[in-house]
Amino acid sequence: MTATSDHRAFTEALTTDQGIRVADTDNSLRAGARGPSLLEDFHLREKLMRFDHERIPERVVYARGAGAHGVFKVHEPLDEYTTADFLTDPDAETPVFVRFSTAQGSRGSGDTARDVRGFATKFYTRQGNFDLVGNNMPVFFIQDGIKFPDLVHALKPEPHHEMPQATSAHDTFWDFVTLQPETMHHVMWLMSDRALPRSYRMMQGFGVHTFRLVNGHGRGTFVKFHWTPALGTHSLCFDEAQRIAGQDPDFHRRDLWEAIEAGEHPSWELGVQLIPEERAFAFDDLDLLDATKLIPEELVPVVPVGRLTLNRNPDNYFAETEQVAFNVGNVVPGIDVTDDPLLQARLFSYPDTQLNRLGGPNYPQLPVNRPHVPVRNHQQDGCHQQRVPTGRANYLPNSLGGSPPVTGPEHYPELVDGPKERKRSETFADHYSQATLFWNSMSRWERTHIVDAFHYELGKVATMAVRVRMVEHLNRVDHDLAVAVAAGIGVEEPVPSVANHGRASAALSQAGSERCPVTTRRVAVLMGDGVSARPVAALFDDLTARGITVELLGPVDGTVSADDGLPMEVTRAIGTVSSVLYDAVVVPDGALALAADGRAVRFAAEAYKHGKAVAATGSGIDLLHRAGVPVNLSDVSDLRDPALILDANPIPGLLAALARHRNFDRDVSTIPA
Repeated sequence: MTATSDHRAFTEALTTDQGIRVADTDNSLRAGARGPSLLEDFHLREKLMRFDHERIPERVVYARGAGAHGVFKVHEPLDEYTTADFLTDPDAETPVFVRFSTAQGSRGSGDTARDVRGFATKFYTRQGNFDLVGNNMPVFFIQDGIKFPDLVHALKPEPHHEMPQATSAHDTFWDFVTLQPETMHHVMWLMSDRALPRSYRMMQGFGVHTFRLVNGHGRGTFVKFHWTPALGTHSLCFDEAQRIAGQDPDFHRRDLWEAIEAGEHPSWELGVQLIPEERAFAFDDLDLLDATKLIPEELVPVVPVGRLTLNRNPDNYFAETEQVAFNVGNVVPGIDVTDDPLLQARLFSYPDTQLNRLGGPNYPQLPVNRPHVPVRNHQQDGCHQQRVPTGRANYLPNSLGGSPPVTGPEHYPELVDGPKERKRSETFADHYSQATLFWNSMSRWERTHIVDAFHYELGKVATMAVRVRMVEHLNRVDHDLAVAVAAGIGVEEPVPSVANHGRASAALSQAGSERCPVTTRRVAVLMGDGVSARPVAALFDDLTARGITVELLGPVDGTVSADDGLPMEVTRAIGTVSSVLYDAVVVPDGALALAADGRAVRFAAEAYKHGKAVAATGSGIDLLHRAGVPVNLSDVSDLRDPALILDANPIPGLLAALARHRNFDRDVSTIPA
């Protein structure tokens, strides 16, 4: 062996944490082959010690997450509004790490629970790290961060029996909500399909708070941050989300990972709502500092300013996705916080919780948290110190060397004056107008889903007084909504109280998106013996070329015999998957016996029930008929339901239906559960 190969063998050998090579990692050191293990076995002790301590405290909220690396690039310089480098240099590609998450559940909970989702982005800018820590809903439950422990305690599993997991459908949450009416607007979002995203890649994001941009002349402009997905904003329905939780609890995490691995890099447009400071009080029913309110886009349009693209999966989930530490106080020159009382509390809470989770004050030195610019200060010691400072002087000022200049930007000179008092501004007092705005903005099917959500959630509440209080609150949002909810939960119909103001905002509805990209959508083709090979091959090639994933499902794994006598390979057996894992189902001609396969019939019925594109040709239409799908066997199309495609060439109709995502306007009352 040469010196070089000997060195390589040494460097690639298994070692302890001290770099000592290990001869055997399968057997502990013993006094004889059947004797007791010896305390001197340093490898055994180190291996077990590291295993015993490899879990860190999970996040109290947003514990269940997935992350990815990427880049951000601004379209045009925004130096009229800010000195933030990543927003003013169109030639710069700013590295980012994004973490998506659910708020309620533990790390082991499922991805598709009804919940608000976290959308946190760490920008590694040339001026230091900027963390935009937001959600997939533009508003939050509460106005003041002092209520956050109460909210989370009410939302989490009830302490006496630690149930239920990852859901708001229980007494303590709704008891809190009905006693804290500022939650009404966010509760409307939570009961909507926004709480059930189809994918992290098809989910909007919002900074929630009003921030401030500051330009080179010291002029401030209020700003709201928006993320808009390139694939469109799409959701699951609740029944589908529940079934996915059993089929694949990692559904969202897997979807993000597999898309990036396949080179289908998800992207979002960063948009901003810009409000001059002189317009701070120009809005009748909202205060810019109230995190339970949004600014309707009809009043302040969202201006696209940059593109976020996620292009690399983490190398290690724990080291990056779990150890990433966000802080709303990580703001770079040109971006500043405001006096929003929820934001002010978060400025304290985020770094404080990292001290507990990550073991001490040196968590910013972890690779995923480390800025991509030099760090120079006299912070020292503490757990997990990774830097090795040199020099004699560790203080400022000093004359003994190692004295970096203090040249940072000044804080925004906002005038602050007022008595010390525990008091909420009167401009925060309206808790119902924007909840009504949201309801008015929903389509027919979105309203139906919201009412169904209230029926399910409040139906889980054992305390009738809490149900009654919630209906009273909803009656102030909209009388028809309150009547519909009351009818499903055993509460007496309320009398009209407050008139609906009639205002709506088109941007709040997910209905009407008809030209979204179809890349990365998933299509299931149900096959059996006798299936028509040529049309299936043409369908597979056409859809795959468009970036759509096509899986050929058969009665069993292996192959089916096609009509040309040749075997066709099956991707999976129908019994090992479910329609909830796909966006569309195709039943081609030829497989006559498939209509008698109960699993295939259920597969198609379930897809139709969930509003998905369902296509069939020839004898495949008989399977839909057996599934209870209302097809006219003498016709080839249904103009009332363009997502039900009965055509010899289903590809055009299928593509159009996928671009619309779903047809939730279907009457599925006759479809078996």
